[in-house]
Amino acid sequence: MEKRERERGVTCISDLVSSAFALGKMSVPGSYQAAAGPSSVPTAPPSYEETVAVNSYFPMPPAPAPGPTTGLVTGPDGKGMNPPAYYTQPVPVPNANAIAVQTVYVQQPISFFDRPIQMCCPSCNKMIVTQLSYNAGALTWLSCGSLCLLGCIAGCCFIPFCVDALQDVDHYCPNCKALLGTYKRL
Repeated sequence: MEKRERERGVTCISDLVSSAFALGKMSVPGSYQAAAGPSSVPTAPPSYEETVAVNSYFPMPPAPAPGPTTGLVTGPDGKGMNPPAYYTQPVPVPNANAIAVQTVYVQQPISFFDRPIQMCCPSCNKMIVTQLSYNAGALTWLSCGSLCLLGCIAGCCFIPFCVDALQDVDHYCPNCKALLGTYKRL
């Protein structure tokens, strides 16, 4: 009995396959059928609009009627209205979280010594040679104190205040008189 059911199943499947071939729904592997129609030349592919169906979501407005225009355009409520004189782009809304970007140029640090240097003044932006001014600093006072301890009390202890090599040096701009830097001995 099982054998008979198997044979019946095979005959049913073979009947189904043969009927599909007869209807043209299946083809034998390796055989190719010609396209139906007057010629077997392939047709052009569909256009982009047809493929994507762009116009199905956003229909195009009807073309204007030929003839002179009066300047009035019919609004959605059927009443006439004047068209705008010009079209503008929408103004961007200012963002509260916007970050302002500012470019800052950093000048490399300049080493000041006890001699004038040529540089660009950051105040007046001119190329200058610095002007020097000597002021009493830590080395000057230490030299004065040590001369006092050695016994130069009669006034010789004030000699360091007259020697530029023992004083601090301030660099000034000769144009705008701005203080550019200081050289400290100690």
